[in-house]
Amino acid sequence: MFEEFEQERNRLVNSLVSRGYITDREVEKAMKRVPREEFIPPEIRDEAYVDTPLPIGEGQTISAPHMVAIMAERLQLKPGLKVLEIGAGSGYHAAVCAEIIAPDGHIFTIERIASLASFAENNLKRTGYNTLVTVIFGDGTKGLPEKAPFDRIFVAAGAPDIPTPLTDQLADRGILLVPVGGRFYQDLIKVERKGQKLDKENLGGCVFVPLIGEYGYH
Repeated sequence: MFEEFEQERNRLVNSLVSRGYITDREVEKAMKRVPREEFIPPEIRDEAYVDTPLPIGEGQTISAPHMVAIMAERLQLKPGLKVLEIGAGSGYHAAVCAEIIAPDGHIFTIERIASLASFAENNLKRTGYNTLVTVIFGDGTKGLPEKAPFDRIFVAAGAPDIPTPLTDQLADRGILLVPVGGRFYQDLIKVERKGQKLDKENLGGCVFVPLIGEYGYH
């Protein structure tokens, strides 16, 4: 079964390369290494390499592989970076990024739903990424001020606006990716800090579950 999953994984990633979603060799290698089947409920493992979001419980989803690829590419990840993820989900997205920032980088990922925080932590531990990723239970819209500033921040949920705490916790020359818009459709916004200035770029439409919290939806 492992070999079968590996073949399906390679086929999917090669398809993402040919469709232009992946252009960065490091992102390609990372997505070929991380076993997505280990980050979804056992009963839907057969669907692990279909390019679609999948339910992970509590009304939440694991992002479609092409969206994980888009975000990983646009974050311009490299070894040694300190990264903050808002919305751990199942831990898959963090694992892909961890492959690229290894061995000296670290990812802090915040999850507001306790059962999913445990699910992500267990998945990351089982797959060996727990040394590179720390899962925190809490309100991700507030960021993680005690560990700031961050070189990269990405949000895996749709926000009504860009949460101020996240831009405040972004390092100089740092990049923030956040879906901004309504509860059912958003634009992926890239924010780059240049001193006191924040450069913003709209990367196009996307669909994420709503970002719930003090600086998100209530």
